[in-house]
Amino acid sequence: MKGNRVSIVRFGTRQGRKSEVYLNWGIYGIPDAPIGMDYFFWVIHTADGPILVDTGFSTEGGERRARTFLTHPKDAFESLGLTAESRPEVLVTHAHYDHIGNLDAFPKSRVTIAAAELEFWTSGMEHRRQFHHSVEDAELAELRSVRDEGRIRTFENEIEIADGVRMLRVGGHTPGQSIVLVDTAEGTVALASDAVHYYEEYEQDFPFAFVADLPAMYAAFDLLHDLEATGRVQHVVSGHDPSTLDRFRRLHDGPLPGDIAEIG
Repeated sequence: MKGNRVSIVRFGTRQGRKSEVYLNWGIYGIPDAPIGMDYFFWVIHTADGPILVDTGFSTEGGERRARTFLTHPKDAFESLGLTAESRPEVLVTHAHYDHIGNLDAFPKSRVTIAAAELEFWTSGMEHRRQFHHSVEDAELAELRSVRDEGRIRTFENEIEIADGVRMLRVGGHTPGQSIVLVDTAEGTVALASDAVHYYEEYEQDFPFAFVADLPAMYAAFDLLHDLEATGRVQHVVSGHDPSTLDRFRRLHDGPLPGDIAEIG
């Protein structure tokens, strides 16, 4: 639906190195270099109300990993009118700490997540060290509570969320890693989340360091490239690239000046 609009909200940041964020960086023969990482959540504004895509990292999750809060996600939610009482639809692209950290802010909302993602993080595999570093136990417990309360909706490969809003499972980074496609007046937007952490990752074919299924991660790149090449997607929004806001229409008079961009 062309009336849909997407807000990209930056709430956190950190500094790292390319050898930390890209898989087997040494094989490319490129010198190591600093790289920033920004943290976002996304809001889809529809005729039937807002849809929140991911909930950022929590105080505990961010502080444990020395991440910098530019604003706390819960404060940003409030400033954008996303409250427990308003019960926004919540989409979870995957269950890492920086994407489900504040699910408890929406105790009455329905939460949509790929079945493969929910199954993986409740299978016991979440305790293995290579996966556990990316999650918080309390946040996975909250996800299980949402499931037990009957507020979770799962899907296998694709689901229509609203008119002009679809969620697709691509896997790769995690078993149920998903992207969200949104039709707007400026074309279709692919909220890639961590299927594409960085534009360089996507354009240069540099897989991210933390991956559950490498062939699926490559296949997600291929899918997005095909969607762009065939004109089915006009805008790819990365999950963490610091250049993201400047690629779109930045708002300087909104509730979080300078930290929001819009499409549509």
